[in-house]
Amino acid sequence: MQVKLIQHNDIDYERWDKHISQSTNQLSYAFTWYLDIVSPNWVALITKDYEYIMPLPVKRRYGLPYLVQPILTQQLGIFSRLPIDENIVQQFIKELPSFSYELNLNEDNFHPLAEALPNFILDLNQPYNQISSKYSKNTKRNIYKAIKLKLRVKFDLSYVDFFSFYFSVYKNSDAPLQSVLLNLVERGINEKAMKLYGVYTTENEMVAALCLIHSEKRLTYLMPISNQLGKDSSAMFYLIDHIIRHEAEKNKIFDFEGSRIEGVARFYQGFGAINQPYYILKQFRPSFLIRKKNKK
Repeated sequence: MQVKLIQHNDIDYERWDKHISQSTNQLSYAFTWYLDIVSPNWVALITKDYEYIMPLPVKRRYGLPYLVQPILTQQLGIFSRLPIDENIVQQFIKELPSFSYELNLNEDNFHPLAEALPNFILDLNQPYNQISSKYSKNTKRNIYKAIKLKLRVKFDLSYVDFFSFYFSVYKNSDAPLQSVLLNLVERGINEKAMKLYGVYTTENEMVAALCLIHSEKRLTYLMPISNQLGKDSSAMFYLIDHIIRHEAEKNKIFDFEGSRIEGVARFYQGFGAINQPYYILKQFRPSFLIRKKNKK
């Protein structure tokens, strides 16, 4: 099997997106519209007829090319309709066009030198009562707390209202980051690939919001945000339960995206989510090439 590096301008977008859609390990992060925003000028490794494809988020600093996982992109790696075994993964890694890389490979991309990281997912293809019966006592208690406070969920929150609330909480977001967030969500809504949700008090005050990726196979918990009142009133517990209730019995999974932080992981597990790890592979990452990351 020959693996070929192709530059950004030579990628057949229509063919690429078709193969991502048909991949057994489909992820929204790997569609061209998403990659163009989080990693402009990305390149790719492909095999004949796009049977196996791997987007490469390439950047340059001080004239040096390096590969680093983009913001709001938990997993990339190799995608295919065909099985992806360890030999295929190693073959692709050998063809990376940089000696310096830090890449998050998807759950089907096992590599013996990669570190496994937690990702919590919940199967929605079952009745709501069956799903909610597996909630932890703490999760049930927090949902009940929000119910008593008579919180209200809005399922079609506007782009303007979402970001007005988002930046009222995250006041110190730098300008480049803001631009990526704004462009990504606007494009995601236009692609009908993202939905925005809000949680309100009885006084009609927004206390929590969420940007959720909707795809054929999964819902991805992309940008959750709560202010202090939202945290105190358990608004995010209430919102996730509402979404699960609405999406139950559909052939999808709810992807919580992580986390290595114990308290956050416990929050995800409280809804009955199980760990389906993905893999991070690093090589020669000098400090001047490492950008700071937001923990999730």
